[in-house]
Amino acid sequence: MPIQQSDVLYTAVATAENGRDGRVATDDGKLDVVVNPPKEMGGSGAGTNPEQLFAAGYSACFQGALGVVARQEGADLTGSTVTAKVGLGRNGEGFGIIVEISADIPRVDRGTARSLIEKAHEVCPYSKATRGNITVTLV
Repeated sequence: MPIQQSDVLYTAVATAENGRDGRVATDDGKLDVVVNPPKEMGGSGAGTNPEQLFAAGYSACFQGALGVVARQEGADLTGSTVTAKVGLGRNGEGFGIIVEISADIPRVDRGTARSLIEKAHEVCPYSKATRGNITVTLV
């Protein structure tokens, strides 16, 4: 169920200049980065790119969701990490993205880790936002 404006607890605001070959900054100044297309797409690769920013946000959000699930399950996440790989490719006449999420949870067995990852995928806001829109693979 989508949230309503009255349910919003926080709103992030970022503004881009010159699209993929420019600058992106948040209204509070905490993020201010140069963005450039990657070399693989004919760009300079000098700055970051939207896919890297999306991967950073998704991995952080997923790690947070994993923490919520682990607390509910009584699992130890000490030393765990989440990695998001965001691929960009042709999609019909335009472009699309694909995501691979992996988590390393060293203090739990493989079956428990898999269960935690699947449950985190159900509650993570990024996973909810992308569900049915893009392919997200849990590794």
